[in-house]
Amino acid sequence: MNISSRKSTFASAGIALIVVMISVAVLSVLAVGLALMMKTEIRLAQNADSEEQIYWLGRSGVELARWVLAQEASIPNEPYDSLNQIWAGGPGGMDETNSPLNGVSLQDYQVGEGTVSLRIIDLERKVNINSADPVLLRQAFTVMGVDANDVSTLVDSIGDWIDPDDLPRTAGAESDYYQSLSPAYLAKNGPLDDSTELLYIKGVTPEMYWGPAAGQHTGTGVHQKLGFGNAPGQEPQYAFGMVDVFTPFSSGRININTADANVLQMIPGVDENTAQDIIKARSGPDGVDGTVDDTPFRSPGELAKVDQQLAQQAGRFCDVRSHTFEVHVTAHYGNAQREFIAIIVRNSNKDVRVVGFRWN
Repeated sequence: MNISSRKSTFASAGIALIVVMISVAVLSVLAVGLALMMKTEIRLAQNADSEEQIYWLGRSGVELARWVLAQEASIPNEPYDSLNQIWAGGPGGMDETNSPLNGVSLQDYQVGEGTVSLRIIDLERKVNINSADPVLLRQAFTVMGVDANDVSTLVDSIGDWIDPDDLPRTAGAESDYYQSLSPAYLAKNGPLDDSTELLYIKGVTPEMYWGPAAGQHTGTGVHQKLGFGNAPGQEPQYAFGMVDVFTPFSSGRININTADANVLQMIPGVDENTAQDIIKARSGPDGVDGTVDDTPFRSPGELAKVDQQLAQQAGRFCDVRSHTFEVHVTAHYGNAQREFIAIIVRNSNKDVRVVGFRWN
């Protein structure tokens, strides 16, 4: 036998085996890659489907809110909006339990294979910054604890930011002032579309805008003061923030059934004690808002039960109905979750419109 021929055969067989092994390894890698790619494609498809489902769940939640608000306005014996009603997360009154709202839950409401949870906030519990007159603004800043020397600057600057002309008020500012800043910008000369626009206005600081929660938003932390007063250049600690009491959307009148004590004190003639008396009168025997024994005001004139003189001017600043609502919808589908926010305007039980919709 030719030994060299046998060696050549063995060498060829070894090379062939190596080629086969390499081919198997390559095919295995390709198979694994294909499997991973298919898995990724399936996951992307599932995510796309979840996003689509989540979006429509969010829209469904807004429609549910519209329906609830329309039904609430249809209840004949409740010509008001209050914190004990179902739309506000309360238990509902006797007339609500005899309406289509009976048994409706705003939490984990089943829609197809997903759920939605609603939080509805009426914006008449705040003051409309776009229509607030100087009297209300001065009252607001005084209650906040703004230094008296800064109040005129804030009131005039807010007025200049909103009005359509370029003529600055005595302590205000127009585009000439804002163009001198870095970065420079122009005065809006129009209504605010979002309350955060206040941060662009002369005199408004983050601490003033956010109030006690400023540290959470500015990252500066909360520094407790030692002693009384403020050191030179030290920002005062405000009782609340502008964001807590102002909104760019509302009918312009304050709902005395839903406003908190800070907002109630913006009504001329209402001090801290009067505000607490208003809350006590509407919250019923247990003294807690949003419970079954609440006794909401049925008209602004009923403020006479608290203060006769206040009732005489209540119609100018107050209401017992809310017309503008901010709806927060939390949609769940499988493991996916997203929050949607809508602005709803209710003109009547048959005219409930969505005027804004966005998601986080």
